[in-house]
Amino acid sequence: MNQKLDAYAESLTTPESGLLNRIHRQTFLQTPYPRMLSGHLQGAFLRMLSQMIRPARILEIGTFTGYSAICLAEGMPDDGLLETIEINPELEEMLVQNFEAAGLTHKTRLLIGDALTCIRELDGPYDLVFLDADKEQYEAYYSLVFDKVKSGGFILVDNVLWGGKVIQPVAPGDKETKAILAFNERIREDERVESVVLPFRDGLMLLRKR
Repeated sequence: MNQKLDAYAESLTTPESGLLNRIHRQTFLQTPYPRMLSGHLQGAFLRMLSQMIRPARILEIGTFTGYSAICLAEGMPDDGLLETIEINPELEEMLVQNFEAAGLTHKTRLLIGDALTCIRELDGPYDLVFLDADKEQYEAYYSLVFDKVKSGGFILVDNVLWGGKVIQPVAPGDKETKAILAFNERIREDERVESVVLPFRDGLMLLRKR
């Protein structure tokens, strides 16, 4: 989506809260890769999706500064639980503060560590999984979480269009693009799920487990 269309779409979207706007600014000021933030348009979609599904349990793989987790948790029932995994321990203090500021500590459980290890230690079942972490591990994450998702549950995967690189010649050393292409092809062939790709931001793939 070009910048003008993106801005127009955001102008038609319910404004982000003051807290989310603060997290947005905080992320750009204090982290080296702020573009990993979900942001206004995607965050609004995550909240609305959560409101539609009304999940009792969500698993998020890749917390970053907590923007997407807050959006998802806000759409859950008050007795719901979102478990979110972040590999970078330097973000823990910021995340705890952001969840407290959002009044969501009772709905969120933050796990600091490698997702491949953390996922194995979780039981599920989950109504919704949001996958937004190391692109080279997408297939491994998918394999680990699939049986922990309820039948009829959803898996949401970020960055599946990867800045348009998925339709361009791939450089020999571009491991991330190769990993995303392999993941996308795996989903194309996986008859256990229904899928749709939403081509806004960097591409969101929504999967429904049959």
